[in-house]
Amino acid sequence: MKISPARENILNKIRMALSHPTPMPFPQSEVSDEHFQPLTQEAELEFAENFTKLQGRFSFCNNEKELVEQLHTLIAARKWDKIYCREDAMKQTLSANGFDGFTHADLESCDAAITGCELLIARTGSIVLSAGQQSGRTVSVYAPVHICICYTSQLVYDIKEGLEFMQTKYGSNLPSMITLATGPSRTADIEKTLVVGVHGPKEVFCFLLETPA
Repeated sequence: MKISPARENILNKIRMALSHPTPMPFPQSEVSDEHFQPLTQEAELEFAENFTKLQGRFSFCNNEKELVEQLHTLIAARKWDKIYCREDAMKQTLSANGFDGFTHADLESCDAAITGCELLIARTGSIVLSAGQQSGRTVSVYAPVHICICYTSQLVYDIKEGLEFMQTKYGSNLPSMITLATGPSRTADIEKTLVVGVHGPKEVFCFLLETPA
């Protein structure tokens, strides 16, 4: 096969570049260096501020009883009839504390879906979800409204800490999907106009509970 002069010229340039690699611009830098300021306030407050900036709806609860009261108030105000939850432990905890809002709705027709989460990232206001949860990949994405229930012990400051936690928890059996949900779904692909709820829920609620002593 005959190589054209133009192609040969390109290949020669590539060979020359590979034979004289560009030195690292910052040889003293370390990947482990911190690039963000340390946490200067309580992680709960940091998360709440960043989460609400992203149009998330945040509420703090002292215990499960208070959580159930707030859920009943929310459901009544929105006139939701179909609340979906796939996580058995979550349903048992809520039912044991007086929650009677669950129906036999499926995910496709529900008004809102309740899940737990792996972690909360305070610095970015993100919820870490994974396929390792009983709710799986779909619940937090396909429901029109996502209600996440979590505890203060699940708060970490930055994504790095979150990934380290997941590595420790799952070891070599990491879930096939680990995602950071940062507020409601949004896109500006169409005529640069921000649209909410295109690729996921239109609203995300986070109920943060004090971890029992």
